[in-house]
Parts: sequence; C-alpha cells; structure tokens
Amino acid sequence: MVETKIWTAEELPDAVKALKRGALVSFPTETVYGLGADAYNERAVGKVYTAKGRPSDNPLIVHVADVEQVSDFAQVNEWAKTLMATFWPGPMTMILPVVPGVLSKTVTGGLDTVAVRLPANDLTRDLIRQVGSPLVGPSANTSGRPSPTLAKHVYHDLHGKIAGVLDDGPTKIGVESTVIDLSTDMPTVLRPGWITPEAIEEALGRSVMSQSRVLDPSEAPKAPGMKYRHYAPDKAVYMVGDDEWTQAIVWAQDQLSPVGLMLPNALIAKHQLAGMDFVWSLGDDARSAAANLFAGLRYFDDQKEVQTILVASMPAQSENAAYNNRLGKASGGHFASELWTD
Repeated sequence: MVETKIWTAEELPDAVKALKRGALVSFPTETVYGLGADAYNERAVGKVYTAKGRPSDNPLIVHVADVEQVSDFAQVNEWAKTLMATFWPGPMTMILPVVPGVLSKTVTGGLDTVAVRLPANDLTRDLIRQVGSPLVGPSANTSGRPSPTLAKHVYHDLHGKIAGVLDDGPTKIGVESTVIDLSTDMPTVLRPGWITPEAIEEALGRSVMSQSRVLDPSEAPKAPGMKYRHYAPDKAVYMVGDDEWTQAIVWAQDQLSPVGLMLPNALIAKHQLAGMDFVWSLGDDARSAAANLFAGLRYFDDQKEVQTILVASMPAQSENAAYNNRLGKASGGHFASELWTD
C-alpha cells in the first residue's frame, strides 16, 4: 500500500517529483480536487482508472498550465479561441479534435476528441508547469462517489492508492466544470456547470445546444458524467421542492433513525431548523448551494446513524442547472414525495 501524503503549497516540489516518476497526485482546482497523472505517460494514466475504479471508456479531462500547451495535443478552432480568451483560466472544459498520435487512447477513451481545460488555480498551474506535461485530472474520488471539495475528502477515498494530495483549502465553486463540445457543427453543452449556455452564446455570438439525455450503454461518452452513476453517497438521497419541506420535516421526525436535511438558509429560518442536529446549510443562493452540496453529502454519508438524506432542489433556471444536475444524479432522480406516497 502506498503511503499517501498531504502536501502544503511549500511542498510543491514533492508533488512534482511524484508526478514525474509516474505516481498519482491529487491537485486543487476552483471546481473540485482532481486526480493527476502525466497525460503523456500511458502507464501512469492507467493507474488513474484503477485508483478510482473508473470505467475505461470514460474519457479524462486534460489540464494545462497555459493556452499555448493545448495545441500540442488538440486542434484549436475559432470557437475554442474565443471561449479560451473569454473564460480561461476558469471552469470550462472544451471537447476538441485530438492531434493524432500524441495522446494514448487511455486518455481519450478511444475517441478522436479530447477534453481540455485551464484551471483557475495558481498552485495547480504552477504544478503543471513544473512537471512539464499536461495532467489528466478526473475528480479525485472513488468513481460514482460525491466529488471532493477538500483535501481530506480525497484522502478519505484514495489513501493508500495515490502518492499524495496537494492541499490548497476548500474549492470555491464545488461542482465540476461546464463541458462544451466544439468538435461538431454545433457547439453543444454536454455537462452544465458554473458557466451557463447563455454566457457561452453571448461570447460566441451564436446559439448553442444543450444535451441532457442519458447515453445508451453502447455509446461512448465524450465527457465525464454523461453515462455512469455519479456523485452519489452510500446513503439514500431524495430531492425536496420548496413547497414539500413541511411534509418532509414531518416525515423525518417520524423516522426511528436521524435523517440528514440539506437546505438553504432561507428555508432553515422558515422552518426554524437553525442550530439543530443533522441540518446542513446550503447557503443563500444556487452558487453557494453548489459549493456546499458535495461536502454535505459526504458529511451525512459519514454519520453512521443517518440512513436517508433529504436535499433541497432548485427552480429549473439556467443558473441552477449545475446544482440540479449533480443533485439529480446523486439522488438517482428520486423525490422525497415518494417516501410518503408509497
């Protein structure tokens, strides 16, 4: 078993050495913590799938230190140039045609495209720069589990499997990047994130599509989160609408074991839940809710007495799409109303 270290920013050279020798290192981004390996080292990349228990046809996102590094392995079109200038560094992943023969199929999932992004984290960009190669970086969690927003989340899932975690504190955004496919005739958002389709349309001066369908088992996903179960704790998770909380709380109080409640501050105040056990604040708006979602799911997953987690859903608006997408996957699409109408 590998001894997993937690490194501070001052210990960056240790993380660089580990990656150069083909080991795995978790790194911070503004979205979630990623699981890094040298993208040009096929053997190291293979270890990522093993450590996470990740399906081999699920492509990996390649993280770069600067825009110039992208053209080494991907074909950059005009759409990409515009979005890079507008949103990078930042929480946007672009699907681009891959330059043949540079990256292994282990990175691309066997596709002729590659997912790439430039993270808005100075420490990680410095890490990539010093390694001298781009890094693959799926979320640093066991496949299917809630993504990690703290170094300790990574350690919980992957200690003994990776060399270390580069700790830069809590991530700011808390949900994975927006993924947009720029390899076809129509720019298409494949995974919602912090950057909305409307913002992308404004930058490009044209409309974009959004793909939300679940892939057929025979289809190869172009981006993470499109095909397999994601973001789910071991406990049962149910979504709760604003008008369902009174009934949800009554149901929770009738249970023999504690029920975890995750909801915004306004609803906590409305239902007089402040200071109560087994209540997790999602903050004041959709963006704070997204930042707190995975940490809350992990918190209640670690509470042995909690068997069920009830989580507030948000109105179906563009700014809430990333949060609702992750919550929908974590809950398997189940609503709390199923608990008292069965």
